[in-house]
Amino acid sequence: MASKLLRAVILGPPGSGKGTVCQRIAKNFGLQHLSSGVFLRQNIRSSTEVGVLAKQYIDEGLPVPDHLITRVMLTELDKMKNQHWLLDGFPRTLAQAEALNNICDLDLVISLNIPFETLKDRLNTRWIHPRSGRVYNLEFNPPLVHGMDDVTGEKLIQHEHDKPDAVVSRLRQYKDVAKPVIEMYKSRAVLHTFSGTETDRIWPYIYTLLSTKISPVHPEDTSQAFRAEEQ
Repeated sequence: MASKLLRAVILGPPGSGKGTVCQRIAKNFGLQHLSSGVFLRQNIRSSTEVGVLAKQYIDEGLPVPDHLITRVMLTELDKMKNQHWLLDGFPRTLAQAEALNNICDLDLVISLNIPFETLKDRLNTRWIHPRSGRVYNLEFNPPLVHGMDDVTGEKLIQHEHDKPDAVVSRLRQYKDVAKPVIEMYKSRAVLHTFSGTETDRIWPYIYTLLSTKISPVHPEDTSQAFRAEEQ
C-alpha cells in the first residue's frame, strides 16, 4: 500500500450524511476532517478579514462567494501539508474545484447519492446547534434533551432552508452546482459513488474502499454488515 499522504474529498447534498461519514473516516483512518463550515464559523467568530466579509453575505441571505471560501480553505490546507486529509463542504462549485486542482492532485472523491425523498425527510427533521454546527435529526440522531445541544445545553434551531417549503429548491440548486464538479472528478477517474438510504448500509463499502488506499488506525469488522446486505 502506498505511503503517500492521502488527499480525499466527500461530496453530497444537504442531508446526505456527510458529517457522519466524515466522523467515521476520521476515527477509523486518522484523516484530518477539514470542514469548510467549521473554518468559516471560526473566521466569523474571530472577525478575520475573510470572516467579516463572509458574514455580510450570510446576513443578507446570500451564498459566500467562491473566492472567499477558497481563500479560507487553501489557507487551512497549507497547514496540513504533512497530514492525510478529507475535505467536507469544499469544493462545492467548479471554480472551487479548479482552485483545488491547482495546488494538489486528489486521490479519492467519495460521492453520496441519496434518493430525493430521503433527503427531504432528513432535512425536515434536522436541527442545528448554531455556534458549533453540530447537527441532530429528530428521527435517527435526536438530542438527549429535546431542543437542546448535548454538549452545551444551548437551544437548537431549524434553519429556514431546512423547512419544507425551502428544501426542494435547495436540493435542486445543489444538484445544478454539483453536477459539473462530479463530472470533472469522474473524468479524472477518482470518483467513487455510493448510493442508498441508510448511512450504516453505505459505510461498509466506503470503509472497504478506503482500506485499499490507507491502513486503518482502528480496524472494523464489516463482514457482518455485508452479510446483512446479501440477505
